[in-house]
Amino acid sequence: MFSACKKTLVMLTLVALSQLAACGKDDSAENFEVFSAGDKTTITKYKGTSQVVNIPSIIEGRTVTEIGEKAFYQCTGVTEVTIPNSVKQIAPNAFGGCTGLTKVNIPNSVTEIGVCVFEDCGSLTEVTIPDSVTKIDESAFSFCTCLTELTIPNSITEIGEKAFFGCESLTELNIPDSVTKIGSGAFEDCTGLTEITIPNSITEIGSSAFHSCLGLTEITIPDSVTKIGESAFSNCTGLTKVNIQNGVKIIGHNAFTFCTGLTEITIPNSVTSIGNAAFYRCTSLTEITIPNSVTKIDDSAFSYCTGLTKVNIQNGVNTIGHIAFSYCTGLTEITIPNSVTSIDEGAFSSCTGLTNITIPDSVTKIGNLAFAGCTGLTEITIPDSVTKIGDLAFASCSGLTKITIPNSVKEIGKGAFSNCKGLTNITIPNSVTKIDDSAFSNCTGLTEVNVPKGTVYSSTAFPRGSKITKY
Repeated sequence: MFSACKKTLVMLTLVALSQLAACGKDDSAENFEVFSAGDKTTITKYKGTSQVVNIPSIIEGRTVTEIGEKAFYQCTGVTEVTIPNSVKQIAPNAFGGCTGLTKVNIPNSVTEIGVCVFEDCGSLTEVTIPDSVTKIDESAFSFCTCLTELTIPNSITEIGEKAFFGCESLTELNIPDSVTKIGSGAFEDCTGLTEITIPNSITEIGSSAFHSCLGLTEITIPDSVTKIGESAFSNCTGLTKVNIQNGVKIIGHNAFTFCTGLTEITIPNSVTSIGNAAFYRCTSLTEITIPNSVTKIDDSAFSYCTGLTKVNIQNGVNTIGHIAFSYCTGLTEITIPNSVTSIDEGAFSSCTGLTNITIPDSVTKIGNLAFAGCTGLTEITIPDSVTKIGDLAFASCSGLTKITIPNSVKEIGKGAFSNCKGLTNITIPNSVTKIDDSAFSNCTGLTEVNVPKGTVYSSTAFPRGSKITKY
């Protein structure tokens, strides 16, 4: 069965053959509108009907130096274009929407391929970028869906935003070591791309640079890169292994979100920040080590990593962000170091496989919902550094049978231990001044509660029928 790209090419070939005899090649100056100013002559419009166009170097006695904006825009019948050596610049959208264009010859005189120059040239299969070009601009080849092969010369220093966006037939790409920056969305939705080499010259991988490159299986990020941008590799569902070399400092928000095939990743000691949802729903990831260079694990960083069984957080991290590991249902083992001071809201919520956890005495805050729904948790000791247990912090930990609340705790938040049906008795230390609404509500197994005489507690704090002893 033909792909959509092949079907399009067959149809275009048939049309071209039927018209070729009548139209032939076009190099007539009469079919071009031009504008001249000083020593600059720009082609502003192509008026011909030929499939094969040889742009003349001289029109009306003047040397053609530029192909103007939208000069060939939506010339759907043009299949091949040769640009003369006199041309130095190709303006934005010059060939945009030329859906029949299959081949273009760019001369060595051109220094920049401008914004959207070949955008939506859906039949373009072959293009040679000369080594005179230093920049491939924004969306220059976006949606060139039939482009299968591309050589980027050593002269290129920057690949612009969305430069090859949606080039779904591109399978292999070698980025030369002259390039220092890969722009945002540069190769986004290049679904056929299976292999790419990122050279040591690159310092930044832009946001969504390789988003939804479904065919990528392995990637090495060299030590020259300091930042992996937001969503840079998100939804690369075929990606199984990522080798981040020592040099990267920032793993951006959503950098590897929905990389559902990812089984192996090494985070080097150079990394200081793991962004929001950086590894969200990487469901095949089984083990991760957070190096001591990282100070904060951001919100949702590893949430819904359902295959994750072991997390080693090294001494250096001080904050585990909101829902950082929520719904990591396979997680059975985690080491929280003495450097952590705050376990934020929902950090480990619904980690149903977690059976025990040690909270170090460096922690001063257990946030709302921090361990809510950890149904496998049977016992927990709260260190005497904690002053407040947040709302719903241990709610619905139905397997919890024993909890030790230290003398440092001053307040137990709303619903903090609600629905902990395995709890049978609890002693509230005399440091606690307030027990909020529903703190132990629906703890149906709770029969004995010891509360200091000076502690203020809500009428809904404990389940009905519990024996409350004031001491």
